[in-house]
Amino acid sequence: MLDLFVSAFVTLFVVIDPPGCAPIFAGLTSAAPPRHARAMALKACLIAAAILLVFALFGEALLHALHIELNSFRIAGGIMLFLIALDMVFEKRTQRREERAEKLMAEPVEDVSVFPMAMPMLAGPGSIATIMLLMSKAQGTEATLVILAALAAVLVLSLVALVAAIPLMKTLGHSFEVVITRLLGVLLAALAAQYVIGGLREAFAA
Repeated sequence: MLDLFVSAFVTLFVVIDPPGCAPIFAGLTSAAPPRHARAMALKACLIAAAILLVFALFGEALLHALHIELNSFRIAGGIMLFLIALDMVFEKRTQRREERAEKLMAEPVEDVSVFPMAMPMLAGPGSIATIMLLMSKAQGTEATLVILAALAAVLVLSLVALVAAIPLMKTLGHSFEVVITRLLGVLLAALAAQYVIGGLREAFAA
């Protein structure tokens, strides 16, 4: 089960990308009092957790209702994650996040916890697809709980990253964020390819 936890944790960490979300949150909350910023960080993570938990528990039933096979979803999810990985490697994902943040900072927005932090930055299409993919591979209650524990651990780290975003960005700088994002992108590309290969193998075997 430790292997499953590590695999799920790494996959979710790469997709949710706390190091990439942290500087965006720091920019959006730069004018907010520290206490208010911490409250928004906590609210964003709780809302993201609720969204991802719903898809984790009921996503497979939704696929069955839509008559979509799990192998088809694995292949489609793998392709989606691979595209996200390409964006991370070539910094397009970070650029889009920053552009979204700049638009919001130009408007009188008081609370950014729901949009854009909880959705789509933490609980976006990539993380929703990922948690559904992981849950589709879970065999039994124990495996399900292990994956949910990995999700909880990633969201706790996301909360820590958001709360520490402003002092961390002042200390580490933009170059550190770029390096981490690209490394995570390469890792995600390999994981995405594995999803596609696994889905194709099981589809042809069936």
